[in-house]
Amino acid sequence: MKTFEELGVSADLLRAIKELGYESPMPVQEAVIPYLLNDESSDVVALAQTGTGKTASFGLPLIQKIDLSLRKPQALILSPTRELCLQIANDLKDYSKYIPDLSVLPMYGGTSIENQIRNFKRGVHIIVATPGRLIDLMERKVVNLETVKKVVMDEADEMLDMGFTDSINTILERVPEDRTTLMFSATMSPAISKIAKNYLHDAREIVIGTKNEGAKSVNHVYYMVHAKDKYLALKRIADFYPDIYAIVFCRTRAETQDVADKLIGDGYSADALHGDLSQAQRDFVMGKFRQRRLQILVATDVAARGLDVDDLTHVINYGLPDDIESYTHRSGRTGRAGKTGTSISIINLREKGKMRAIEKVIGKQFVAGTIPTGKEICEKQLLKVMDEIEKVQVNEEEIATYLPEIYRKLDWLDKEDLIKRVVSLEFNHFLEYYSNAREIAIPDQGKSSRKDKGGDAAGGRGKRGGERSREAEPGYSRLFVNLGKKDGMTPSMVIDMLNQNVDRRVDVGRIDLMQTFSFFEVKERDAAAVVRSLEGLTYNGRPVNVELASTDETGRGDKGGRSKGSAPARRGGKKQREEEDFRKFFDDDTPFDDGGAWYKKRKKRRR
Repeated sequence: MKTFEELGVSADLLRAIKELGYESPMPVQEAVIPYLLNDESSDVVALAQTGTGKTASFGLPLIQKIDLSLRKPQALILSPTRELCLQIANDLKDYSKYIPDLSVLPMYGGTSIENQIRNFKRGVHIIVATPGRLIDLMERKVVNLETVKKVVMDEADEMLDMGFTDSINTILERVPEDRTTLMFSATMSPAISKIAKNYLHDAREIVIGTKNEGAKSVNHVYYMVHAKDKYLALKRIADFYPDIYAIVFCRTRAETQDVADKLIGDGYSADALHGDLSQAQRDFVMGKFRQRRLQILVATDVAARGLDVDDLTHVINYGLPDDIESYTHRSGRTGRAGKTGTSISIINLREKGKMRAIEKVIGKQFVAGTIPTGKEICEKQLLKVMDEIEKVQVNEEEIATYLPEIYRKLDWLDKEDLIKRVVSLEFNHFLEYYSNAREIAIPDQGKSSRKDKGGDAAGGRGKRGGERSREAEPGYSRLFVNLGKKDGMTPSMVIDMLNQNVDRRVDVGRIDLMQTFSFFEVKERDAAAVVRSLEGLTYNGRPVNVELASTDETGRGDKGGRSKGSAPARRGGKKQREEEDFRKFFDDDTPFDDGGAWYKKRKKRRR
């Protein structure tokens, strides 16, 4: 392995990075630094995971090549987020500690543009900017990029994912054509390839590891649970790792806040980070997390972009993201700088296929984890308490005056009793919780729960298309709900509705979606509980009605169904079949409309 000096890094930079603790180059630095120092003309696409030392790999050569006598922008670094922009700018300032004449200016939104304009007019060598703020300054005729010779796009894949493609095109069109362009990305997506093809010339591709693979130092573990048990599984994982320092990734802002609120309510050191927070709130939360005043940060993918934190023990996926690139970025936040980290995914059976697809791309297999039992968690926590007691620093002078009274107060206790009481003081809440907590049921991965699979009309037990039977399968009850395709109803919405409102595991059978209403099947034993749990539910401001579609006096099956012998009459097309289903609720000429009010009339008549 070469040293930074052997790579060609100058003495002033060597002195600064040595003080920062840089001992030997990381692979991406060893590959990129000499190339950028020695080859002025070639563009570069460097693929490497987050946390592998990319900032130093482009930052050190940029600083070393700056002409300090020309106080104009010579290098431009584009960043997807304010947080990453500030981080890069601060790193460059640390590297150039012994080059006092070098000027680095971060430009980003959410703060005073006037201050940035004033600082720019004083003269700048390197601009670090988010695309939106940079274009704003360019349109105000403040920033001119005609002297820029180097353009760096850091986390390029994230910039494109966040919708900055047009902004990047605009910026690159206004930079001299003879510039050198450097793209740093964790993944090689089609969008990255397109940008590289349009704006890079004879680019050299430097790949650290394998394209799109996950970080080698990250272990990938999954816990298979029922959807309704995800939070309970998260609690057990957090309890099983007492020194956890983790980001929990959720899919939506609402889910992020909900999970964070639950963790805080249960006594965990946690907080939420999502787009509904103001910039000041986000800065406050991220500050707490960086300073380790929080153990668990619950975040959306977008909000966590640019959050660079060292020594994360875990990344926890509260469900898998829709795209593999997001998973790569998530997992790459742990196991950094050569350390080992763990990416945990809490999934249900519906996500198993997505997990297999991720495995193929990252080139690593997920290891099945076993949810810790209450006893295992209590043992872990007890060891932590004993370890803390053993390592506590005793300030003899400070407590000396209090000891006589303490000895007198505890004199009646022998050593064994005293130890038991000290340990119990810290440990009793775990014993109390897990002595009554039920163990989490693990789905049968051979024959899955309908609730987790989300079986629908096409994938259920009945026939497909117009010949599907309207009778519930043996052991199941058929339920009616006054929401259909016009309301945006999908099989997953039915599953989510049950997961969020029914406090027990429910096996769901076939789901039939009509335009203005739907049917779904649940186990007979669960039907009454489901109807009761969904009472009072609203959707887009109107009441949701769920009730049993029972057999009527004509013997034609459920009230939303058809008789076994009526198949020919059901062949007239979707709308005719749907109206026939509707008619079975009425024995008069109630007009067939969009379903907004007819179910109310039915309920009124039944009363």
